[in-house]
Amino acid sequence: MTPRRVLVLTASYGEGHNSAARALVAGLQRQPGVTAEKVDLFAEVAPRLDRLSRQLYLRVINHAPAVWAGFYGWLDRTPHLRHFTALLPQYVRAFERLLDEKKPDALCATYPVYGWLAEQVRRKGRAVPPLYVVVTDALTINAIWFGVPAQRWFVTDAGSAQRMIDRGVTPSRVTVSGFPVASAFADRSSDAVPPDPASGGPRRVLLMINCSRRRATAIARAVVACPGLAVTITAGRSEDLRRELASLPHPTTTSVEVLGWTDRIPDLLMRHHLVISKAGGATTQESINALCPMIVSQVVRGQEEGNWELLKAHDAGTLATTPEQVVAAITAAFDHGADQWKRWRRGLEHLARPTAASDIARQILSETALGGGPTSPRPSEPAASSSV
Repeated sequence: MTPRRVLVLTASYGEGHNSAARALVAGLQRQPGVTAEKVDLFAEVAPRLDRLSRQLYLRVINHAPAVWAGFYGWLDRTPHLRHFTALLPQYVRAFERLLDEKKPDALCATYPVYGWLAEQVRRKGRAVPPLYVVVTDALTINAIWFGVPAQRWFVTDAGSAQRMIDRGVTPSRVTVSGFPVASAFADRSSDAVPPDPASGGPRRVLLMINCSRRRATAIARAVVACPGLAVTITAGRSEDLRRELASLPHPTTTSVEVLGWTDRIPDLLMRHHLVISKAGGATTQESINALCPMIVSQVVRGQEEGNWELLKAHDAGTLATTPEQVVAAITAAFDHGADQWKRWRRGLEHLARPTAASDIARQILSETALGGGPTSPRPSEPAASSSV
């Protein structure tokens, strides 16, 4: 029997797309008779432009968030997005070459622009394999995700599904799957659980540095100054920042470990009581599946507001954007026998779907085994009636 081939299409504009793609490839490869491959067409076609545009993206969201929010809102409202994506002919041609070379049985996109590239290829009169879109945002889902046809959309939660349906997406094409996360969350060992914070042991706090350096350092300085904590800081790839954070003064009753880049994030999240981070898609969903309540230190307007909204709606974390607010949130979480921490953890239990990657893989393979369905919705089944 010829193995079925699935291409998982991603881009590096935010870690959520890549994180979901890696989990999906692993979930697909666990299924019998399947080959799966992660593809970042944007990095392959124009690596220098891709690198520069990602640097610009990070600079804008950290230093001019209102500019990014305005642009993201325009993407959601404009009736001209189809014309905008038509200005990317080199990527359309690369997409066609990819289909010719790999001959996939199905496509799975964790980045929304691939749907628009597929639509441009269809408009040339050629068939496109069934396209499955894994939406890495929650609740405030931009129309760029669903403004063109797809075989199916997988979303993080029921509220996100309803908002897409309310904007015109055919209900039968939306599946609540959860966010695809690493298998470590589903396979967690019995000891990958933090101790009861009311037992008198150390309160474990994970601080993930994924914002501007000045903001990160200010928050870190305040957190490590709290007595009685066991603080772990992930500083990313900057050795200079790691050394600076490791030198911060702290009480003798507080222990501090500063890590550089690490692939241990799933394990760290599962073993800590709290995580402090911006509300990125991957980090938010991994904290949910680790049952590690999040103190949200930054929300990128437009793009990440839904992630915080999801936590807030389920009483599964709190927002604290200044060092003083972060310290107050930590204190409140562990006061009164850690009642608030326990309430947040129960809220996460209602959201967690640690087997999402395998669940999505099985559904894609089940549908492609049946012939995959149409390569685009029939005229009587529009993808959406949004203004895009």
